[in-house]
Amino acid sequence: MPLCIIVPCYNEANRFPQEQFKQFLSKQTAVQLVLVDDGSTDNTLTLLTALSAHFPQQVEILALSENKGKAGAVQAGMQLALQKASCDRFAYLDADLSTSLEECTLLGEKINAETRFVFGSRILKTDNRIERKWYRFLIGRVIATVISKMLGISVYDTQCGCKILDRKLIPIAFDAPFSSRWLFDVEIFFRLINTLGEKQMIAQSKEVPLDQWLDTEDSRVKFSYMFQLWLDLAIIYRRYKQ
Repeated sequence: MPLCIIVPCYNEANRFPQEQFKQFLSKQTAVQLVLVDDGSTDNTLTLLTALSAHFPQQVEILALSENKGKAGAVQAGMQLALQKASCDRFAYLDADLSTSLEECTLLGEKINAETRFVFGSRILKTDNRIERKWYRFLIGRVIATVISKMLGISVYDTQCGCKILDRKLIPIAFDAPFSSRWLFDVEIFFRLINTLGEKQMIAQSKEVPLDQWLDTEDSRVKFSYMFQLWLDLAIIYRRYKQ
């Protein structure tokens, strides 16, 4: 069951971990990548194109003419991948590799006939390495609790940027435009619940604690978004709870 990973990229020139991508692709020849340049204003596209030139059979580049936000970039990448990639599993991952390509691939192996949706969770345990700034952790826990209540199911971490879906779930999750540029993960949960039913969605999903997640200094989500976030949540709730 080959895996295709969608990676949204916006102004990543100063932090794109090119060598990590190269090392991974050299070892994992069955994995395909769709790198989406989300209207970058620096030379991100040049870096992505160079990586694709090294691995033309594994790396597809999608260049968006304008910035659509993470939601739009991932959606566009998924739709392209569904057309071009002969894969059974599709994932998306942040370009800074806070979650590594290797761990994403391991999580993808948990997809089977019974488990169709797998997502990483930044649960700190004694045997893993989760490095988050304390204020992001505290704010994240408040938001996660609100989101879990909204969804009506127990989810520890909907916002971790590593999720893998069975091919047949991609149209359900990604066909329609998203309401939020950043909280689209919540919308994916709502779409799966509303289509599959709550019991089936829970039965077919698996939340897996990550072995490692490293916070990056240059986050694409600005602190000021905390004010817009609550409005986005209200819009999402009204859209999917009608």
